[in-house]
Amino acid sequence: MKNWLKFLGVLLVLYSIAGGLLLQVPRLPILHETIRNLYFHVTMWFAMMAVFIASMYGSIRFLGSSDMKHDILAVESARVGMIFGILGLLTGMVWANYTWGAPWVNDAKLNGAAGTMLVYAAYFLLRNSVDDEQKKARISAVYNIFALVMMFVFIMVLPRMVDSLHPGNGGNPGFGTYDLDKVMRLVFYPAVVGWIIIAGWIINIRIRMQKVKELVFG
Repeated sequence: MKNWLKFLGVLLVLYSIAGGLLLQVPRLPILHETIRNLYFHVTMWFAMMAVFIASMYGSIRFLGSSDMKHDILAVESARVGMIFGILGLLTGMVWANYTWGAPWVNDAKLNGAAGTMLVYAAYFLLRNSVDDEQKKARISAVYNIFALVMMFVFIMVLPRMVDSLHPGNGGNPGFGTYDLDKVMRLVFYPAVVGWIIIAGWIINIRIRMQKVKELVFG
């Protein structure tokens, strides 16, 4: 990854943290100041989805070439995606505790997020159950494609088909419809880009670490 891109990612994240804590936000019933969590909770999910897509891309490339470097991209992207997914869950639980009265409620999107984490946890269990490297990479690559489809079903499709407390789901208006004003947009979109770049940087570091392990241990 180019140094200027790393610098940009760090700059955007620092800007979004400062702007997210200091700039004015809409004064809305129930949400109040907790709406600032939009800059952190939602952006974690965007980063998670981006790296899970990158993971699927690596799996598809491996199935077409049998080149293990694509499998490394797939598995390291999935690991980073899990980190951002867990961060998204934790920030969401904090927000839910203040706005809905409990860190976890029976909500379609919350349950779907948990389901997504379980689907990807199964991906790693599957990998650990196979010893042959090529066979492991091929089986997990096929499963990885299925996992991404399930992620979108769990967090994008099903919540829109049933009642949900989340904005933009179950008949609720989305944030952009009524309260993501021009000031919030100036923080939210740079935060999304910044966290995606940081996620890509972490993946790049992990891939390089795996290459070093291969050179040292064979």
